Amino acid sequence: MKFTRKANANWQGTGMEGTGKISTQSTTLNNAQLSFKTRFADGVGTNPEELVAAAHSGCFTMQLSFLLNEGGFTADDLSTEATVTFEDGTITLIHLDLKGKVPSISAEEFEKTAAKAKEICPISKLLNTTITLSATLVS
Repeated sequence: MKFTRKANANWQGTGMEGTGKISTQSTTLNNAQLSFKTRFADGVGTNPEELVAAAHSGCFTMQLSFLLNEGGFTADDLSTEATVTFEDGTITLIHLDLKGKVPSISAEEFEKTAAKAKEICPISKLLNTTITLSATLVS
C-alpha cells in the first residue's frame, strides 16, 4: 500500500513576533494558529512538538491494535499519551504512556505486543530520538 498525505504551513514576520498558520489535507487543522507563544509558552494554537506527539500516539495505538488482532485479541480500550521533550533545540525524548483494556491477555503478552508496536510503528521508525514506553493493562 502506498499513499501520500499533505500539510502546509505559512509564516509571516520574525521568529518571535511573527505568526503562522498550519493546515492539513483533511482540514482537521485549517489555518490553525502557530506562533512563538504557541510553541514556547502557553499561547492559543498548536506547535510542531504537539503535532509530533499527536501523530506518534495515533500511529502507535493503531499499530498496537493491528498486532493485538493478529494475536487473536481485540482491545476494549487503548489510550496512549505521547509526551515530547524538547531540549536545547532538539527533541530528546518521546515517552508513550499506554493504558489498555484487553480481555483474556496476560500482562506479559500485552507488554511484549506494545513493545513490538513501538518498534514497528512508522512514526517511531521515522523519529531519531529516544522513545520510551510504559504499558499498563487494566481490568
